[in-house]
Amino acid sequence: MNDSINVRAAQKADIDLIINYWFRLNPADLTKMGADINKLPSKSGFKNDLIKQLELPINQRNVFTVIWELNGKPIGHSNTNPTTFGDSASIHLHLWKNSTQQKGLGTQFLKKTISIYFEKLHLKTLFCEPYALNPAPNKTLPKVGFEFEKEYVTTPGSINFEQSVNRWKMSLAQFEIIFK
Repeated sequence: MNDSINVRAAQKADIDLIINYWFRLNPADLTKMGADINKLPSKSGFKNDLIKQLELPINQRNVFTVIWELNGKPIGHSNTNPTTFGDSASIHLHLWKNSTQQKGLGTQFLKKTISIYFEKLHLKTLFCEPYALNPAPNKTLPKVGFEFEKEYVTTPGSINFEQSVNRWKMSLAQFEIIFK
């Protein structure tokens, strides 16, 4: 496979792609990732929030988003939320189509994404807390060097229902050993 993988910072032109992804998901897909369809913001509210984040200086953003491209075409995104510049961030991972899942692409994208987050956000720690019943991220995270910390029950974000999550962690020291 000679596919070209690219990860880049999101731009305003990408916002509709991200919104379309969320509003194209069916209730079963949302539940699989721990999201509650009734908690999604409106399309216009979602768009306004994303635009506001993109307009802020990077050190003031709560959300930093990257776009995943395969052969020059956007096929997914990752974002940090919440983000504390210079300290820590929690990441979220989204391949937009089922046809691109379970092919090892998530692992390749995540490797490049981690480097961007640590470098651009000056992080000390990167976390990921996927729904414990969502196998894809829970299989991918250890492949790139995240360490399992714990499983616990929480409501991880504004669009989630209460659930068991697996907390994965990568420190700056781990990142430097694995990626430098």
